Order: sequence, then C-alpha cells, then structure tokens
Amino acid sequence: MAVSLKKGQNVSLEKVAKGIKKLHIGLGWDTNKYDGGKSFDLDAMCLLVDENNKIAELDEKNFVFYNNLKDPTEAVIHMGDNLTGEGEGDDEVLKVNLDKISEKVSKIVFIVNIHDAIARNQSFGQITNAFIRVLEDGTDKELIVYDLSEDYSIETGMVVGEIYRHNKDWKFKAVGSGYQEGLDMILKEYSVPLA
Repeated sequence: MAVSLKKGQNVSLEKVAKGIKKLHIGLGWDTNKYDGGKSFDLDAMCLLVDENNKIAELDEKNFVFYNNLKDPTEAVIHMGDNLTGEGEGDDEVLKVNLDKISEKVSKIVFIVNIHDAIARNQSFGQITNAFIRVLEDGTDKELIVYDLSEDYSIETGMVVGEIYRHNKDWKFKAVGSGYQEGLDMILKEYSVPLA
C-alpha cells in the first residue's frame, strides 16, 4: 500500500521499496467546471539542484521540461507534454534513475506550471484532484502519493515535491509551495540561467 503524505512530510525511498533505483514520477490533475471555457495546459518539469539550492552547475540543461526532455546524464527523462490533461491516471510523467544522478546534484525539484496562465486568466484555484505520485518504474506499484488538496486560488506555478539526498539515502518530500508569479519566480529562486 502506498504511503500517503501531507504537505511538509517526507519518507525514505529505501523504506518504501528496498533497493529501488528507477522511479516513475506521475503528475495528474483535473480542471473544475468553472474553468472559463479555455483549455488548461499544465506542464510538469523538474530542476536538478545542488547543495546550495541552485540549479546544478548553473547549467540550464539541468532544467528538464517539454523543450529539454532529459538532463545531461539522462538521470531524469520527461516522457512528453500533455496539452489537455484529459484521461485517467498520470497526465505527465518523469522517469528518474537514481544511479545516474550526478554527485553534484543533491535534490530533484518537481514543478507544475500553468502554461499561459496570465493570458488565459487561469490559476490552481481552477484545478481539482491534483497529485504527484512515485511508482517503481516498470510496475504499477504505487509507493508514495501526495494529494494537493490545499486551496491555491491565485497561484500559477507550484513546487509539488522533491527527492533529496539524506546521508546515503534518498527521500521524497511533499512540498506544495505555490507561486503567484508562476514559473519565472520558481526559476529565479533556483538561479536558472535562462535568456
């Protein structure tokens, strides 16, 4: 049975699945009936971050998203952009291979952002049933789930969770930090060098 986390809680990956190295990170959401008639395009992405909470090696290639589907070591691979969020289960997926993560990376930060949120007058207040979950890659075995049930009425970008090094172990933390300024503010916080 999967470990269900609340905001701020963490769990050791080793404790939920001994010896696990390959992860399937699934993110999903639904739009509520008051969506204003415009389609929602939520984007899952992640940052590989160093011990100073900055993007690893200050290299924009350590920002994995729909236009950069993998980091330089191929430790994290984005499985493609879902433009509508339609259908059951995971709307977007990132695959993580813990064995390939560079020693310079101490944390993988998972982000969801609403594409063109300002122009479409959209926010996470119009999203329901949002979640991030961790599965053992190649199986249907759900290990960790974090339901984002909090009311994010004005936020357009969110850090949903992170996998981080703790001594020689890896842990998953449920973060749930929303940003009204969306992705731009998140990337600035982690010193992502974008043009």
